[in-house]
Amino acid sequence: MAINKICQRLISGFFSISSLFISSAAFADGLSIDKVYHPYVQPLERELEFRWLYFDQNANANASGNNQIYRLGYGQSVSDSWFLEAYIIGDKNNNESRINAYEFEAKWQLTEQGEYAADWGLLFEYERGRDRGIRELSTTLMAEREWGRTVGTGNVSMAFESGADIDNELEMSAAFQLRYRYSRALEPAIELYSAQDTLALGPAIMGEQRFGVRKKLHWELGLIAGLSNETPDTTLRALAEFEF
Repeated sequence: MAINKICQRLISGFFSISSLFISSAAFADGLSIDKVYHPYVQPLERELEFRWLYFDQNANANASGNNQIYRLGYGQSVSDSWFLEAYIIGDKNNNESRINAYEFEAKWQLTEQGEYAADWGLLFEYERGRDRGIRELSTTLMAEREWGRTVGTGNVSMAFESGADIDNELEMSAAFQLRYRYSRALEPAIELYSAQDTLALGPAIMGEQRFGVRKKLHWELGLIAGLSNETPDTTLRALAEFEF
């Protein structure tokens, strides 16, 4: 009975809110299935983060030929409202692994938690590829709102990509997550990703385990199904963050 109520709340809330984000990203470009960012910064926080994506691509998918992407990052807060993080990005295809890019992020928490109906933040990202000197600069608006135990998070991103061997282009994308705080150790969720060449929807689970003062492990697993011919049939995403 409890599980049925959780599912009903997730589904009803998801479809009532996600339409706002789909309309804003319907004209976007690029593959956008990845982490959903939250607009919060914790003072004195440091973290090690690992993210992994596996794409089961269909014959029509207009995506990278690499079927695995992974990121390893270190970040820390530098004030009550700013958090900086640096990543090494790699991929794996046909049993060959390589490091192909570096990324730097700066998260800015704009509002205090609970100050307004929704909490807001901005994320600035700079990525530079090792091959062909491809560069990408992006800005993401983050919003989060709670309804009791149900939490809705939305990301709307705009990115400018340039490089010697590619056409300069402006891309937009959106990601949405609706999760239910069943317990600290387990939170089921539904996620939506939308861009011009991406439309995907699927379930996720996440939770955290504390190891004393200011130490915890946060984890996420998602199984995202493609809803368009250009999107991989299935994307498996995993994330682990150790905060200390």
